[in-house]
Amino acid sequence: MNYLQNKFLSIIAKKLSLILSLFFIFLFIIPTKQLCALPHEWVEVPMSEFGGQLWDRKSIKRNKDGSVRVLSKFIPKNKSEITQDILYTMDINCFEKSFRDIAVGTDSLNNSLNNNPDWQDPNGDKLIQGIIGQVCDFKD
Repeated sequence: MNYLQNKFLSIIAKKLSLILSLFFIFLFIIPTKQLCALPHEWVEVPMSEFGGQLWDRKSIKRNKDGSVRVLSKFIPKNKSEITQDILYTMDINCFEKSFRDIAVGTDSLNNSLNNNPDWQDPNGDKLIQGIIGQVCDFKD
C-alpha cells in the first residue's frame, strides 16, 4: 500500500511541476515580448476630405541613399469593413519632395511589399505632402 501511495504522490508531483512550469512560462515570457515592443509616437498631418494621416516619430530611420524611412497610417474618413486604417512603410526623398511605398498593410503584422520601387510625386495629395513636409523638417 505504501508503494502505491508513493507512486501516486510521485505522479501528482510531476503533473503539478509541469503545470507550474507552464504557468511561469506564460506569466514571464509571453508578456515580455509585448513589453519589448516600442510604442508609437503618432504625429498628425492636416486632414483632407478623404481622412487623416499620421506618421510615427519613433520609426524614422535614415537610409544609405540619404532618404528617410518612416511608418505612416492612413485613417479613412468613412470606415467600414472594406475601408480601414492602412499602414505604410515609406521612403521619403526630402530633396526632391518625392516618396515610395515600401510596404502596405492593414496592420503591422500583415504588410505586403510594394513591387513599384520608383519614386513618386505626391501629385497634390495633401496628406502625403503633409508627411513629406513634417518628416523632412523633423530634427531628432
